[in-house]
Amino acid sequence: MANQENVVSIDKPIVVDATDHIAGRLCSNVAKLLLNGNRVSVVNCEKIMLSGTRSNLISEHRAFLEVNSVIHPRHGPVHPRRPDTIMKTMIRGMLPRKKPSGVAAHKRLRTYIGSPKELGAFKKIQFENAKIRRSSANYTTVGEIGKIIGWTE
Repeated sequence: MANQENVVSIDKPIVVDATDHIAGRLCSNVAKLLLNGNRVSVVNCEKIMLSGTRSNLISEHRAFLEVNSVIHPRHGPVHPRRPDTIMKTMIRGMLPRKKPSGVAAHKRLRTYIGSPKELGAFKKIQFENAKIRRSSANYTTVGEIGKIIGWTE
């Protein structure tokens, strides 16, 4: 986990710089912070890394986009294509769905593409156990996947 002294009071948000972090490990660390009652903002969501073969990741996401309602496709599940909303749904999947603590924790989460000006004054933390360990050529960013499946900047 991150340094515990970086976990501040509930009033100030914890700003996580997600550059060169593995998506699943980052999401589990952020979910723990949210369940502890902290407000968390994740910046640079387009630079989060996904491990696995690039072609395999693309085919999995394209297959996921084809899942929709049998009755009417507009009613079906709306699949995120932007990197910040992809990360928001990944973190939501690691929170309890039916408990009020999970719903409240999800409301305290903010995800951003890039780094907004209003969060520039806050100290940004990174999780050492979630950083990539190999060359960045072995990973695919969430921004690249988003562009392939239909995200337009």
